[in-house]
Amino acid sequence: MYKIMVIKVTVCPLTSQSPVMNQATIRLGQSMKETEDQLVRDMLATTATVIFATGGINGDSPTEMALSDIQSVTMTLLSNNAKTILESVEGANKFGTAPVNNAYIAMAHTDLSTTLSNLNGFINTIQYPNQSKIKSTEWGSVDRERFFLSSRGSISANASGNDAKVYNTFICGMEAYCNVKLDNYKSKFVYNDSLDPLKLNQYVGWKMSEVPVITNDAWIVNLKSTL
Repeated sequence: MYKIMVIKVTVCPLTSQSPVMNQATIRLGQSMKETEDQLVRDMLATTATVIFATGGINGDSPTEMALSDIQSVTMTLLSNNAKTILESVEGANKFGTAPVNNAYIAMAHTDLSTTLSNLNGFINTIQYPNQSKIKSTEWGSVDRERFFLSSRGSISANASGNDAKVYNTFICGMEAYCNVKLDNYKSKFVYNDSLDPLKLNQYVGWKMSEVPVITNDAWIVNLKSTL
């Protein structure tokens, strides 16, 4: 007969008596993750699969994003056997809600929020029948894409036919890209509250050892559009 022993472990976060050190730690932690995101963003901009929006009516090249452009991306990814990442959200008997398809992930700039909201078939996250698994950055769903917005999304300045900003929206299938760890870690936060014998000096910082790479260009599409 086997006995099952359950051990409860309490984790105490590392703290410092210095309020300056504590504030610096918070800011550096945010800096570390934002830097990681920006490195991945710039890597995704190198993908070979690019679709220019043509379904809009602003007269630029590319145009603003339209439903037909998103459907073109969906068709491209399906034709390349890209697997969806997010599971479907089943419908429920709730007023004003709608089921959501299993979907690819689309990463876009926050400037595109109004464009997305005005698209035919757009489902806002508040209309999802199940709210438990929605991330704070998710804006909504169109066709087979669920859009996540960031103010640090990718922009190409003066790149359209009318010298306007061109927004790069990266739409990915499963395992389209990854981060390769070097030296057995991706990113590391370094902290020492009392380095010298007199305990006069402190240091806190972070270092990163990783390489973001596209594993399959056929499973990621850069949809370029304007406003």
